[in-house]
Order: sequence, then C-alpha cells, then structure tokens
Amino acid sequence: MQLNLDGKVFAVTGAAQGIGSAIVHGLIEAGARVAALDIDESGLAKCADLSGATCYAGDLGSQNSAQALCNRVIADHGQVDGLVTAAGGVRGQIGHPMEEIDAADWHAIFAANVDAAMWCAQAFAPGMKTRGQGRIVTITSGAGLKASLTGIQAYAAAKHAAVGLTKQLALELGPFGITVNSVAPGFVLSNPATERQWEAFGKERQRQIIGNIHMRRLGRAEDISDAVTFLCSDKANWITGQILQVDGGHA
Repeated sequence: MQLNLDGKVFAVTGAAQGIGSAIVHGLIEAGARVAALDIDESGLAKCADLSGATCYAGDLGSQNSAQALCNRVIADHGQVDGLVTAAGGVRGQIGHPMEEIDAADWHAIFAANVDAAMWCAQAFAPGMKTRGQGRIVTITSGAGLKASLTGIQAYAAAKHAAVGLTKQLALELGPFGITVNSVAPGFVLSNPATERQWEAFGKERQRQIIGNIHMRRLGRAEDISDAVTFLCSDKANWITGQILQVDGGHA
C-alpha cells in the first residue's frame, strides 16, 4: 500500500526529539511538508536542515502563545492539512505517592499533554473546516487506557483526558470532513526521559514488562510514526474517533 502525502502540509508538535521527530521524518518521506513545533528551540535545530521541514519554537501549553505560533505556521504555509500532537511526556517528573503531588507539577503535565493539543487543534481546525477536509492525530498512550507504568498520577490522568478530547473532536469535526484519531504507544525508548524510566525499573521489572508484550520487544519511534502516517493518509478516509494501540500486543 502506497501512502502518498504529496502537496500536503502537516504541523507536528513535540517535534524536537523521540516520537515527534520520527513522525516529522515519516510524513516527509511520504511526500508532505512539515511545520515542526516544540518548546525546545535547541532540540529543533536538527530539523532545520531537513528538506521539507520548517521549525517553530514556543510554548504550546498557553492558549495565546499557541495561537500566535500556529498563526505563523498558517502565514508561512498558506494552509495546514493536518495536525499531529506529539507534545507531552512526563516533563522530567518521576512517580511519587499522591500525598506528595503539588499543583505546579500536576498542571505542567496537563499543559503539555492536553492543553497544547486543544489549543493547536483550535487554531488549525477552522482552515480545515473551510476546505472540507483535514486530519488530526493525537499521540496518547497506553496510560490513557489504563494505569501508567510511570506511576505518575498526572500523566495517566492527562492521557485519559487526551483520549476524551480525541473522541469529542472527532464527533464535532466529522461533519466537516476532518478525521480525528489517536495513536496510543506502548513503552517506546524514544528519548532520554524514557531511557531513564526504563533503567529505573531494574532488570527484573524490565523482564516482566517485555514478557507481557506479545512481540517480546519494546517499541521504536518508527513504529509509532508508521501508524501516524497511515492515519494522515487518504487510505484512512473513513476512520475517525479511534484509539489505535501500537504496543506490540501488551497483555
């Protein structure tokens, strides 16, 4: 099956590293042009020389900042055919008992994982509605469908919220020809944060986790990118409101 995104423009958040970076590469390989967005300006530098990519640094967790950044993308590209919201993660946090969680840490994770997706969708959806077509793909997590291996309450709650946002936007935007789906990765060693989490589990816990994956391996960022590229393509025209678990068959 040939996935052809020639002539399409996609905005990808969280593009500086890991899964987001792999998605940028996957969409470009399929023929798209990509606006790469991230709060990490230095991390975006490696996208700067990538043919087909333009880079935009800023805070997407703030409505005003996200709107301004998305408006720059629209001004530069004329139109945006799709949005992939890969920004998120644990923001450097580790698991603690619920009694120790403070408001700042809680809201930081929600801002990165939920607010950023909402504000970017809010900015780009009107143009898609006018054209009568578009794609939005959120990156959630297995932690959005059950408890999180990280032990971070805010992360599990935020990813569940992102799943709900996906389903609600699918209902609202479907009549305008816009599909809204999510890819929910299993454990993927995609950046320094996930590598630290993996090492912190220890050998025995690592064996247990891999033993509960049907494919008996952890995921690669490219596994997630491939699924996203499919959902962004014309081959996924009648798929919306779905949460695609890409986790190697996690028990």
